[in-house]
Amino acid sequence: MAEYGSTEILTKTPAHDEEESKRFPYAMQLVTSSVLPMTLNAAMELNVFEILAKAGPDAQISPHEIASHMPTTNSDAPAMLDRMLRLLVSYSVITCSVSDGQRRYGLAPVAKYFVQNEDGVSLCPLMALLQDKVFIDSWYKLKDAVLEGGVPFDKVHGSHAFEYPGKDPRFNQVFNKAMTNHTTVVMKQILQHYKGFDHLKTLVDVGGSLGVTLNMITTRYPTISGINFDLPHVIREAPSYPGVKHVGGDMFESVPGGDAIFMKSLDFPCERAAQGACGLMWFFDKQRYV
Repeated sequence: MAEYGSTEILTKTPAHDEEESKRFPYAMQLVTSSVLPMTLNAAMELNVFEILAKAGPDAQISPHEIASHMPTTNSDAPAMLDRMLRLLVSYSVITCSVSDGQRRYGLAPVAKYFVQNEDGVSLCPLMALLQDKVFIDSWYKLKDAVLEGGVPFDKVHGSHAFEYPGKDPRFNQVFNKAMTNHTTVVMKQILQHYKGFDHLKTLVDVGGSLGVTLNMITTRYPTISGINFDLPHVIREAPSYPGVKHVGGDMFESVPGGDAIFMKSLDFPCERAAQGACGLMWFFDKQRYV
């Protein structure tokens, strides 16, 4: 209750109350938002999406059935899974129905990206990368980076995010697996709709990781010779592909020449990336960018 002399307005309109009733739950959702990626990642690590997929199209199964496919003797596992799955239902990641007081869960449409497709890939490795402790620790330095300058990741690990995997074999595997899976999903869509690779003879993929992108392109367009260009520690892990040559180096110093340069994703300002890729301004006149 407001004290005597308070300037608080005691009468509020119904519209104000309705708006206020929406704001607090939304504020709580924001405050607790870290719960979703942590729960989603745990569900992926527990193979929940694959278990649900193997139950069959449009199938729904109980937490006890899901837990029975896991290597656990924890009697509380079904109840814990039930709580996790209820959260994912609220974000339309999982479906739920209730029969005889028993909740049963299945895959919502978006969950197809969390199940291995016909190419054996999904977005689960990308989630594993983004939730890896190496990346998560960087967020705790975001405030310091704003106040003091610098890059949060560099402050924690003493090197750039693209250089660090060369020092940490475990994280390098996590990083490469995430890039391979994500690239396969994205490039399949690009190759279905984009026709700009016709008539190219030599295509340079700058920051091409393990060469998955060029392998997919040259498989579709076998007359193209591909040059996969990335940092030396990345190229060391790259498998051999027909028609693809792996070259190690630094894009901010120079890149191999070709009919066109392909950059799938840029994590730097475009001006800096273009300068590094070109070396000299005349490069723009002699190269195409995809």
